Amino acid sequence: MSETKRIKTALVSVYHKEGLDEIITKLHEEGVEFLSTGGTRQFIESLGYPCKAVEDLTTYPSILGGRVKTLHPKIFGGILCRRGLEQDMQQIAKYEIPEIDLVIVDLYPFEATVASGAEEPAIIEKIDIGGISLIRAAAKNYNDVVIVASQAQYQPLRDMLMEHGAVTSLEERRWFAKEAFAVSSHYDSAIFNYFDGEEGSAFRCSANNQKTLRYGENPHQKGYFYGNIDAMFDQIHGKEISYNNLLDINAAVDLIDEFDETTFAILKHNNACGLASRATVLESWNDALAGDPVSAFGGVLITNGVIDKAAAEEINKIFFEVIIAPDYDVDALEILGQKKNRIILVRKQAALPKKQFRSLLNGVLVQDRDLKVETPEDLKTVTTKTPTEQEVEDMLFANKIVKNSKSNAIVLAKGKQLLASGVGQTSRVDALKQAIEKAHNFGFDLNGAVMASDAFFPFPDCVEIAGNEGVTAVIQPGGSIKDELSFEYCNEHGMAMVITGFRHFKH
Repeated sequence: MSETKRIKTALVSVYHKEGLDEIITKLHEEGVEFLSTGGTRQFIESLGYPCKAVEDLTTYPSILGGRVKTLHPKIFGGILCRRGLEQDMQQIAKYEIPEIDLVIVDLYPFEATVASGAEEPAIIEKIDIGGISLIRAAAKNYNDVVIVASQAQYQPLRDMLMEHGAVTSLEERRWFAKEAFAVSSHYDSAIFNYFDGEEGSAFRCSANNQKTLRYGENPHQKGYFYGNIDAMFDQIHGKEISYNNLLDINAAVDLIDEFDETTFAILKHNNACGLASRATVLESWNDALAGDPVSAFGGVLITNGVIDKAAAEEINKIFFEVIIAPDYDVDALEILGQKKNRIILVRKQAALPKKQFRSLLNGVLVQDRDLKVETPEDLKTVTTKTPTEQEVEDMLFANKIVKNSKSNAIVLAKGKQLLASGVGQTSRVDALKQAIEKAHNFGFDLNGAVMASDAFFPFPDCVEIAGNEGVTAVIQPGGSIKDELSFEYCNEHGMAMVITGFRHFKH
């Protein structure tokens, strides 16, 4: 069987016609005959080229409101016949079926229709039958047929035609088939997930736009990102984003989205090492950096405010990997862009998925994203002392940070500033001791501070230690069978405690 094949007949039936005119023109110049339906046929003829109607070949009109147009042996026989198999060639000759060597087709916009909030009847009509069948048939017979399954493949087809005309190699046809099955599998996954809804009866996740990273978490590991990172950020400066950068950027976005007022956060290894909410970006930055100026070195920075020149001048004084903001003043960018490799990202408005998943063992874990953000109404005071308005503000502030820190985690805060945190510890007591030590190292006075825990206290020891350091209010989920011991200690020592009923473990 010859590996090279000449395209003699092309079936073209598409919704997206932008960029198709050059391809049609080149195919016509190469002597290719066209077969098409409806609007695509009119488009080809408007370019001045002859095009045979599918209905003339099949002798059947488009029926059932357009649901059946190409589903016919004279179409699928022409695509699926094996040119090197004598029996196939005898049969298509007997039934007067033309060979079809190129199929250009795209699919009804199912995902876009679902996203638009359309009613179910409209969504069902966007489940493509003819198109998906043409794609699978042509891809299956890639030995003889070229399949272009979406507008994304127009450019590769055009490049191929311009390079060596209407002749294709087996390697090229197999590549187009691979891309076609990527289109069909993604489409079917979207349809399944629509019908499955919230049942989770099977795990089907499909993501396009592969980005090869320099390496994975470590240099000896390969790494890839699948998704449209450009929909979330404009990278306006710096080196290529790495696997570890992406982990930190994800953690930074999750954290900053908890805050409505002007806030600046500094992260290292997915955890906040500095964070403050203030009236301006500059003030937020200065107080966030004060939380741990040592760990901030080489960190990822994020703010929900516009970075101006004054803030940029201060930020530029330290080394960091990535900075993220919704916008930057021009003179601020001139300052921040002085370091060649520094990654500067402008964050766009983009919806994040409501489900999270991770692979482990021989399967996949899936859960709802933790979207719970506690409010004053969620807090239940369990002590004699009622927390002050400032303590409530600080406890909710600290709770947002502890929610986005690796468990076991303890956060100490005051005046909407992160004083210190202990994260990723096997013991909650160790997490608290780590936080206290860091706070002392950077000169913070813990008198009047609040403490947040991502889970309940099985014993009152953490409350006792915090009380001895001057902490006056504690926020925790509650739920321990020994909660009363912690409540009693707070009552005896004039501390306030609130429980939320929501744990925020993060691993």
